[in-house]
Formats: sequence, structure tokens, C-alpha cells
Amino acid sequence: MQLNLSKRSSNSNEHHHDSSKKSKLTFELKHAFHTVKSQIPLTHCVWLLITIFLQILILFFLIRSSPPHPPLSNSQQLVALNPDCQSGYVYVYDLPATFNTEFIDKCEELDPWKSRCKAVSNGGFGPSATGLERVVPEDITPAWYWTDMYAAEVIYHNRILSHKCRIMDPEKATGFYIPFYAGLDIGRFLWFNYTAKDRDRKGEMVLDWLKEQPTFTRANGVDHFIMLGRLTWDFRRLTANDSEWGSSLLYMPLMKNVFRLSVEKHLNDDLEESVPYPTAFHPRSESDIVQWQNYIRNYDRTKLFSFVGAKREKIKNDFRGVLMDYCKSEENCLAVDCATTVCSDGAPAILESFLDSEFCLQPRGDGLTRRSTFDCMLAGSIPVYFWRGTFKGQYEWHLPWVAESYTVFIDHDNVRDTNGSLILQVLQGIHKDKVKEMRETLINLLPKFVYATPGKDLGSVKDAFDITIDRVLKRLKSRRD
Repeated sequence: MQLNLSKRSSNSNEHHHDSSKKSKLTFELKHAFHTVKSQIPLTHCVWLLITIFLQILILFFLIRSSPPHPPLSNSQQLVALNPDCQSGYVYVYDLPATFNTEFIDKCEELDPWKSRCKAVSNGGFGPSATGLERVVPEDITPAWYWTDMYAAEVIYHNRILSHKCRIMDPEKATGFYIPFYAGLDIGRFLWFNYTAKDRDRKGEMVLDWLKEQPTFTRANGVDHFIMLGRLTWDFRRLTANDSEWGSSLLYMPLMKNVFRLSVEKHLNDDLEESVPYPTAFHPRSESDIVQWQNYIRNYDRTKLFSFVGAKREKIKNDFRGVLMDYCKSEENCLAVDCATTVCSDGAPAILESFLDSEFCLQPRGDGLTRRSTFDCMLAGSIPVYFWRGTFKGQYEWHLPWVAESYTVFIDHDNVRDTNGSLILQVLQGIHKDKVKEMRETLINLLPKFVYATPGKDLGSVKDAFDITIDRVLKRLKSRRD
């Protein structure tokens, strides 16, 4: 009995000991739980779990519903069409033929004195040049044409039709080109007994056509531009007086927002920019340009300066007469008198004289500027000008703003006072190293003031047309924005 009791007592003690351990463990777990519970409330734990679950769920649906690529903006889509068209795209209006190609078809009627058919042939380049065998390297003579000084509107239209940034969808266009040959039109009516209505008729007609186009009216022409083949002054008649010069195209109400290009701009008109006069050289490749640059860089020039022109006997105190008389009397000057020599459209006599001289005298032409200035620079001869408006403010997209880096200015009044002798004094005072530096500036600028042959690859080179269209599109985009 005692033995059994003793065993029972022993078992009872062991059971009591185990129960005590379990109670102690339970107590510790409860204490730990209460400790955690006191640190992070249970409701917060529940909300934390719910929040994490919802975030995972939202992320899952976002991944499922997202497109593989974000949609491109309109401008990004246009750049994607052609990476070379960062400035935008141009839409060309298909105007009725009476506003452009009909002038070419009826070229015999463009001038009251002579046929202009050759001048407007070959997309505005004119006939292929001849008689240059002694003047131009043989393998680049096919790049030379007798190009008329007022053919730019035909050249621009021809080039823009095949331009890489031309677009057929007007809704994607940055700018709209109006291919109206305003210069060829007004050239028919500048002389003889024509009325103001005769000079304005076609301009009014083309604007009547434009105002029916939604693409024109939606922005009132702010994103439109036109190329004027003649000087701006031929389109700025102020009154209805029949005896007043030119048309009133630029003062017509619907033209007030249209951007204009011309070979000479009005210096106080922010809606106008001047572009280089066409010259005789229309390179077919970058190689043509480099070869001509090297040719004029190394040409042996025998005269200090030259003057190509003719006296205007009917003009009182004609400045060209002063220059011609002085040049003919000065052994350092090479004179080409256009009263007795053919000087039109870059004739051989003109090119030869400019190649042979370090400097060329450039008085004002029908306006402040002159085609001959570009013929002169094309030959690597440094232009000497006598009116500040000839360069200052003109051709700012194509030529350096600091004209002194490639030109010489002598005030025309001072030249008159010395009967021209001041010219020799100034030019002889320029050090030969400076002359070489100025010529090198001109040579590097050359691609920017020539118009390349359409459809030819100039490589990385941009010609006058490329530069113009790029700047026009940038300008129109900023105006519209």
C-alpha cells in the first residue's frame, strides 16, 4: 500500500510539475501577445494587410491594361515620319494654273521688250551656260546656267514640290506654301499705261481663292508663306493712283498675317525675310561645291578691285557713273562696262572679272541690294558696298550678322567727295592676311547662298533653299504656337 501510494504521490507530483510548466508557457505567450498588441493595435494590422492586398491587386490590373508603348504626341509622330524634318512639314497648295504655271506657258507675254521663255525654263534655272570653257573647270560646267535674277519664285516652287519635308495631309502641316508667281505677274504691268486694277487683279483673285480654304481661315494665314520673286517694293503700292509703282499685294487685308520671302526685304517688316538672289552656279553634289571652293581659293587674282555695271545717264548724280569713271582711270581696277558688254545672268565677262579681282564694287541696284553682289561672292571676290542697307539687316538667315567679316563698307557720300580715290586708299590699307581671312569666310559661306540642282544629293551640305525652308517652318511654328 505504501508503495502504491508512494508511486501515486510521485506521479501526482510529476503531473503537477508538467501542469506548472504549461501554465507558465501559456502565461508567457499571452504576455508576449499582449506586449505586441500594446505596440501595434490589431485594427492597424488588419488595415495594413488589406492595404497591401489592394495595392497588389491594382498593380496587377495596371500591368494587364497598360499598352506596350505610350502613344506618341502629334509632333513626335511627325518626327517619326522623317527624322530629317525636325522643324516640321510643308503643305503646298494646288493653285489653279492661272496663278503660276500659266505664266510659264505664256512666257512670251511676261516682258514688253523681250521673251522671258528662256529665263523661266529648266525650273527657273534658265538655259545651260555656254562659253565658260576658259573660266570654269570642265567637269563642273554642267552645273552652270544663265539664271535670271528674278526667277526665285519658280525655283522655290520647283524645289518644294520634291522636298523631303513636303506632306500631302494638310492636318499634319506646320506651314502652308502659296505658289503664286506674284513677281512674274506684276512684271507684265510695271511699265506703260496699265492701271492699278491691272496690277492688283491676280493678287486679289488668289486671295479670294485662299479665303475659301479652311486651312487658311482657321488661323487667318498665320502659318502661311509666299515667295516673291522680285524686290519687296514692287508689291507695296500705297494708293489706287495708276501712276504709282507696283501692286498693293502686301497691303491687302488677307495678306496681313502671311509670311513673305523676297530677294530684298523691307527692313522694318517683321513678316518678311530676304533670301539670296539666284546665281549661275547650281551644284549637283558636295563634290561640285568643294571643287569650286578650291578653285576660287587658289585663283591668281591680278587686280585689286573691279566694277561691273553701266552708267544711268537719266539719273541725276548717278553713283554708278562715279564708280565707272574712276575705275576706268585707275590701273588697279578692272572695269566691265555693261553698256557695251553683255552682262545679264552671270555672263562669262562678269565671272572672269570677279575671279580676277580681290574686291568688287557693289553700288545699290534697283533697290538697296543687287544680284551682282552674289555673283561677286560666288567668285571669291570681296564685296565693297556703299549703303548700309545693302547688307545690314538683309540675308540674316544665310550670311553672318557681322558683315565686316566678309565685306568692306565705304560711305557713298565720302566716295563722291573724293571722286572715288577713297576706294583705293581704303582697300590698299587692308593687310593681305586680312584679305585672305575675309575670302576664306566667303568660301565657307558659299553653300549657303547657292541653289542646288533639284533631286541631287549634297550630302551634309544645306543650300540656300534648305536653309530657308527650315527657318520658315520654325518661324511659322513659333507664330502659330
